[in-house]
Amino acid sequence: MKKLLYVNLLFILIITVYSCTVKESRMGDWEDNIKLSVKAVEFSSAGDSVTIKTGGSWWNIGGISVDSTNYYDFPGVNRQAVSYTLKKDCFDIQRRDNHTLFIKVLSNPLSVKRIITVGLEAGDYFDSVTITQKAK
Repeated sequence: MKKLLYVNLLFILIITVYSCTVKESRMGDWEDNIKLSVKAVEFSSAGDSVTIKTGGSWWNIGGISVDSTNYYDFPGVNRQAVSYTLKKDCFDIQRRDNHTLFIKVLSNPLSVKRIITVGLEAGDYFDSVTITQKAK
């Protein structure tokens, strides 16, 4: 009886380990359908802006983070529209059309660098643009 119990436990262990194989790590289950022209930009402390082109047209801005503060809710903004603007104290981010993302960041008054991440999504594909702004 004990032998049967050990065989069953071994069988369950093998099935568990086999079923937990790690898939290739990707962001989402879809292939890159946003096709960003740039994924990382460095700005001066005085403030700057960048226009980023996309190869895909069916995307929207999912969220924005500034250092450790996340922004997901922008009341009154239809993020399914072709064009819209998302504004907070230190940034102005625009989806200008189906293929253009514009990011403007105001001056950084802090003595540490500022990291701004703009999250983009298109179906089940997620990507981002990271802005590193130099310290004052």
